[in-house]
Amino acid sequence: MARRTWALALAALVVAAGCGLGGKDDDNAAPQAVPSAVAASDAGEPEFEPVTESPTPEPVETTSKAPSKKPTKPQSAEPTEPPFWSQLPDCAHYDKTKPISKSKVKTALKSAASRVYWRTEAPSLRINYPLIKAVAWQESGWQSNIHNCDGGAGVMQVMPDTVSMINNRFGLTYDASQYQQNIYAGGNYLAWLTKWAGDNYFGGSYNLSAAKCKSSSSWCLLNVVISGYNAGSGGIEQAAADKTLPNPSYVASVRALMKRCQCDQY
Repeated sequence: MARRTWALALAALVVAAGCGLGGKDDDNAAPQAVPSAVAASDAGEPEFEPVTESPTPEPVETTSKAPSKKPTKPQSAEPTEPPFWSQLPDCAHYDKTKPISKSKVKTALKSAASRVYWRTEAPSLRINYPLIKAVAWQESGWQSNIHNCDGGAGVMQVMPDTVSMINNRFGLTYDASQYQQNIYAGGNYLAWLTKWAGDNYFGGSYNLSAAKCKSSSSWCLLNVVISGYNAGSGGIEQAAADKTLPNPSYVASVRALMKRCQCDQY
């Protein structure tokens, strides 16, 4: 009896198991839990491969070097000639007349710079003020009563022969002992030198611009005129063959005074 009862129980267990595994009742069967990743795959969702982001490269510090500049060699100043009046030689002297004030001398120099010296042959020729004031300062320090050993006198240190030549050439009567006429005579001589040198060596050009000169010792009209005021036209003629200045230190002094002069304070 016990064996029959055990056999009946085993048969019932087999029948019950068969009901759970058969195909008829699959729709009513409780869904079996699946891992979420698998469930998503079975539901037809697109699969994506994981994207690995490449690490951002760290910025590399670059030091930009400024273009190297070649060191510029400072230009050496050209030697200048001290004015003779800064230390008078024994043969030079002052006369007994009262010296004219620097302000009056400056007015006369500006007047001389505005004059027309060649009214017919070169009416456009002018002597600029920086030139005549620098020559006058180099020659006399704007002193009206100073006399040099060679006969030069007054503000422009004009020579007696030079005054005579200017008076004869232009039909004038300059008196170098009068400071205004002394300055006009010196200005007229600068104008004569400009036309003479311009016609003979610079193709008729009377341009006294410093921009035409490479340096204060180069052969240009401005330098030649300054040189000629000190050395005379004869000195220029002798130097013209190789285009050198007979007195470069004198020219350098005047050129420097044209830019910066103690006389500018008056």
